[in-house]
Amino acid sequence: MKTVTLQQASEQLVQGELRATELLEHALSAIATDEGPRTFTRVYHSTARQQAQAADARFAAQQQLGALDGIPVSVKDLFDVAGEATTGGSVVLTDAPAATANATIVDRLLQAGAVVVGKTNMTEFAYSGLGINPHYGTPANPWDRASRRIPGGSSSGAAVALSDGMCFGSIGTDTGGSVRIPAALCGLTGFKPTARRIHAGGLQPLSPALDSIGVLAHDVTSCLMLDAVIADQPLQPQAQDLREARFAVPQTLVLDGLDQPVASAFERTIACLRAQGATVDMLPLSELAELATINARGGFTALESWQWHQSRIARKAAGYDPRVLSRIRRGAELTDSDRQLLEQQRADWQQRVSAQLSGYHALLMPTTPLIAPTIAELDADEEHYFRVNGAMLRNPSVINFLDGCAFSLPCHSAGEAPVGLMISALAMQDSALAGWALSIEQALHRV
Repeated sequence: MKTVTLQQASEQLVQGELRATELLEHALSAIATDEGPRTFTRVYHSTARQQAQAADARFAAQQQLGALDGIPVSVKDLFDVAGEATTGGSVVLTDAPAATANATIVDRLLQAGAVVVGKTNMTEFAYSGLGINPHYGTPANPWDRASRRIPGGSSSGAAVALSDGMCFGSIGTDTGGSVRIPAALCGLTGFKPTARRIHAGGLQPLSPALDSIGVLAHDVTSCLMLDAVIADQPLQPQAQDLREARFAVPQTLVLDGLDQPVASAFERTIACLRAQGATVDMLPLSELAELATINARGGFTALESWQWHQSRIARKAAGYDPRVLSRIRRGAELTDSDRQLLEQQRADWQQRVSAQLSGYHALLMPTTPLIAPTIAELDADEEHYFRVNGAMLRNPSVINFLDGCAFSLPCHSAGEAPVGLMISALAMQDSALAGWALSIEQALHRV
């Protein structure tokens, strides 16, 4: 089955060109391939078939529930599904008590008629931007699969499931880029909304101060269709005139150490937008240089993950991925006073950055500075692993600390390594940002 976007699948269902059961069987066939066991931690064969049959019955009766009715989607292994333990890509929680209720976003998907095919694999406890998982295996990036490159993380399975046709939309989480990084590395579109727009009930946390629930799809419109169902209030974006755009490219931090394919794709993208009439300014934004100092001891992620994991580590430390465990344990040295200082520094930093961005519609930067390296090279060298992990998280984590919203859009040329363009804005500017994302996507497709 050729690549079909969520929007296209929805239209085909409405027009009677496809049945929900057919869509699902395509997805389940893809899951049955070699990459499937590394992509999903759990597959809901029986319940998904029941959901698809119910969707077909609604279509036959002309009682469609909405745009997601009958669409196979996946959810990251951080969301509660009633009756089973939420394992977070780990083996530590396989014997944890079963969830008594679905996560809020799972209920919203089901109420909209979506077919939930399974839970996707991820970096253990979402604590890495690479997607490597020693417990369940690491699904390989669909680009250059023979080399078995990383998919990006932590929502690794979400990206591979979408790329391989195992679903038509994926729900992930994003604490420092965990939706946008795999979207960028796999040539997909990822949307990290303002965190407060989506209820986090039933989400296993990494760092509540930074956690967001986000989506991956093949295009901006499909991302917005997912967001409209799981968010508290849907957005109402309209494509904007790029001749009226004022964008800023930060000159501090985010352009450092770019791989040549990333640098080339980003330069072409900026040239394309200028050719469409957009104003693109270079903005010093020196405040970005402060983040390394503010978060030098691990920041909110280390502090809050340690609080959640401390008792579990005391009992089951040997079951953790050592690379994840070492980062969580950094939080053991942080106190309530450290939290208060972090909160004060963050509020001050946000205020100063927001002032710098006044008058601009969005920030533009590469989502990641690197293309996807191989899984083998990162498995073989711990120092290299942490260096690459830091590089992948560097740009997207800026937006989490800002409490902003962001899209990652594919901006590479056909046949090249996937590269993401990150377009981002301040908190609760999601609707306007989505309008600019639609326009930029259209401009890039014309090139």
